[in-house]
Amino acid sequence: MLKLLPKSFSNIFLSLGITACLIFAQASNAQTVKAGPITSEYTAKQVSASTYVIEGPLESPTPQNQGFMNNPAFIIGDAGIIVIDAGATVQVGDLVLKTIKAISDLPVVATFSTHIHGDHWLGNQAIAEAYPDALHYAHPNMIEQANAGEGEAWVATMETLTEGASGGTIYVSPNTEINDGDAITIEGKTFSIYHDQIAHTDSDIAIRFDDERVIFLGDTVINRQLRRLDDGNFKGLIAFLERMLAVEADVYVPGHGETGTIQLIKDFKQVIETIFNTVQEGYENGLADFEIKPIVEEKIGGAARWTDTDEVLGKIISLAYLEVEEDSF
Repeated sequence: MLKLLPKSFSNIFLSLGITACLIFAQASNAQTVKAGPITSEYTAKQVSASTYVIEGPLESPTPQNQGFMNNPAFIIGDAGIIVIDAGATVQVGDLVLKTIKAISDLPVVATFSTHIHGDHWLGNQAIAEAYPDALHYAHPNMIEQANAGEGEAWVATMETLTEGASGGTIYVSPNTEINDGDAITIEGKTFSIYHDQIAHTDSDIAIRFDDERVIFLGDTVINRQLRRLDDGNFKGLIAFLERMLAVEADVYVPGHGETGTIQLIKDFKQVIETIFNTVQEGYENGLADFEIKPIVEEKIGGAARWTDTDEVLGKIISLAYLEVEEDSF
């Protein structure tokens, strides 16, 4: 099978029918045999009256975790369940369904996918297979990109990184567009949608569960971990985080890492701003990106010891340098 790579690996069409998407994806992955289930035990943390989060490990995809690395969440509605970011592989999606069934017998009626990176949404396959009538919401940029090759590329990337332990995963693209300012009611639960032109990617949505003041931030915020911004923009991400600080909420669910308070946004924003501002100052002083790196390491303090900082900081600085350089023309 041809191994494709998505446009980038981070740390590493409205009314499109589920059936049509499954047929297309299956045709391109016909030789893949479904690998076994995730055997590690994970529990759902209840973070509000109706909301649960399965906090994944702060890792990259491996054969051992079978791609499980994000924070799938679900909300129990009046007669159905809403899932946010069902995970990176069909195995993760199966784990999400298993965890839900231990708490509720209600069917899954909808999913939200926060952005294009496949570690957050390829698990939709398991939900589409178990509940074919479920709606799958995402920003139109994500839907377009998923169907223009990114979906297949992410499946291939996950299979490579997990050494086949994600086998059987196919991409099931979201089929219902949502955009900034939308208010959606699903099974008696109300959600507000936030999107800016670009942040971590150009397809990010943050989702506020209004009834219980829980906000799902996707990868615009990661708790105690740095990831690359290949598909994003430093200034756009900082602006979006500033906007999120003004959204009233009590519970903040990041794309990766433990759920927390508004301090998650403040801490992450401070680190991103420090990196960008330090790179900008270094560029103006005639320093090369590699010369700026030790200055950044000192200025970000404890974040220099966050998960994977050693691996990705140089690449992050290089991206910031390119953005500053482009802005100077």
